[in-house]
Amino acid sequence: MSQEEKSSNDDFENTPNTVEIDTHEDEDSKKGKRTSIIKELLIYAAIFFIGLYIIPNYVLQRTVVDGDSMLNTLHSEESLLIDKISYVIGDPKRFDIVVFYPYGKDVEEYYVKRVIGLPGETVQIIDSDIYINGEILEENYGKDPIHYAGIAKEPITLADDEYFLLGDNREISYDSRYQEVGAVHRDYIEGKAFLRVWPLNQFGFVK
Repeated sequence: MSQEEKSSNDDFENTPNTVEIDTHEDEDSKKGKRTSIIKELLIYAAIFFIGLYIIPNYVLQRTVVDGDSMLNTLHSEESLLIDKISYVIGDPKRFDIVVFYPYGKDVEEYYVKRVIGLPGETVQIIDSDIYINGEILEENYGKDPIHYAGIAKEPITLADDEYFLLGDNREISYDSRYQEVGAVHRDYIEGKAFLRVWPLNQFGFVK
């Protein structure tokens, strides 16, 4: 083999292999990854927004019973889930247990009571009986007989957006019988109590 041939072969062997890279494909891959990350962030942000704002304001809310005004149905310190969506698409029904703000939603104080009188009805309490439009209301939610009729001693005709609410523990409940509470405006009713979540041994629907 000649020196010239050997030198030529050596040059070929020592020449590094070259690979042609498609830069467009690499850029498209990076863009795809960035788009995927942005989509994931938007999904997490939506979940966070729904969990933090939408659900507690418009769907479900947890509340705690404070006091004994709803005995024997509810007990103090029990935790309830409040259904709000039902009252967005419909209205409170008789005997629903509701959470409401007696002094308006600008005041944080809330009560848990039962719906007795509906809009447009006339409510009156005579002795221990509740009269709706002149007829005795058949119900057995009261823990004790009613001894205090309050403002319902005389007939009360509810407006088109008002409800008459009572606690089940009629002896101590501070409710629509008292002038300071009175008939409750529809806008002040936050939602319907439907599920007891604490204590666990009492877990279940409330009615």
